Amino acid sequence: MRFFRNIFKIVFTSAELVLLLICLSNIWVFGLTDGRTFTRISKIPPREVALVLGTSPRMRSGASNPYFTKRMDATALLYHHGKIKKIIVSGEKSKGYDEPAAMKNFLIYQEGVPEDIIIEDPKGFNTFQSILRCKEVYKKSDVIIVSQGFHNLRALFFARNNNMNALGFDAQDVNKPESYYRNQSREILARVIAVVYFVLGISPD
Repeated sequence: MRFFRNIFKIVFTSAELVLLLICLSNIWVFGLTDGRTFTRISKIPPREVALVLGTSPRMRSGASNPYFTKRMDATALLYHHGKIKKIIVSGEKSKGYDEPAAMKNFLIYQEGVPEDIIIEDPKGFNTFQSILRCKEVYKKSDVIIVSQGFHNLRALFFARNNNMNALGFDAQDVNKPESYYRNQSREILARVIAVVYFVLGISPD
C-alpha cells in the first residue's frame, strides 16, 4: 500500500506542477502583451509595417479557409485606413504550396492593395520564425502583427521578447464552437511551450 501511496503522491505532485506551469506561463504572456492588441481600426496606432502570419488559404475540404480570408481583410483594413505603409506576408513555401504568394495575390486582387508594398517571406515556417525574420532579415521592428486574437498573444510574446515595437491587430475569429474551443485549448499549451523555449534559450522548430 505504501508503494501505491507514493506513486499517487508523485503523480499528484507532477500534475500540480504542470498546472502551475500552465497558469504561470499564460499569466506571463497575458501580462507582457496587455494593452497591445486591438480589434478596432480606429484605436490602433500606426506602424511602419504589417506582419501577416500565414495559414493555408484552403481547408482540407477545398473550401476557402475563413482564418485566411479574415486575416487578409484585417490587413487590407489597416492599409486602406493609412495605419501601415508596407506589408510582410510570412508563411510556408514548399513544393506545390505557397502561403506568401496566396496572401499577396488575395491582397492585390481581392482587397485592392498595391503590389509594390507587399514583401513575401517564404520561410515563415512557424510563428517564431516569422517574428525573428521580420526583425533580423527584413530589419523591421515597428510592426503590427495580424492574426486571430488567440494567436496574436503568442506572436506578441515573441516580438516583445525580441525588443520589437509590436502591436497586434486581431482578425475576426471563426465563430464555430468547435473551432473556438480547439484553438483556445491549443494556444494555452502553445504559450507554455513558447515560455519554456524562451527561458531555456531554445529556438522553436
